[in-house]
Amino acid sequence: MLPRKVRPDAKGRITLGHLTDGVSGYIVNTMQDHKIILTPYVEIPASEKWLFNNKQALKKVEQGLKDAAAGNVSEKGSFAKFVDDDIE
Repeated sequence: MLPRKVRPDAKGRITLGHLTDGVSGYIVNTMQDHKIILTPYVEIPASEKWLFNNKQALKKVEQGLKDAAAGNVSEKGSFAKFVDDDIE
């Protein structure tokens, strides 16, 4: 991607447009030579944090996604018997 020149508005804001797609926020680092480095980050819901803290479970999920993308899947039948409709 080629560098672009952007200019701040009257309040010092710079619009990044589509460069922010899928990004929750940025970590801002100001260097001694006045360069500004923006490092994008994405937040995850607290209810999903356990997966990123459990490396073994995360590896299994990643492998499952790779298998599915490669078409390595099989039909296991209905899981309806495991559904608990009383959960709120």
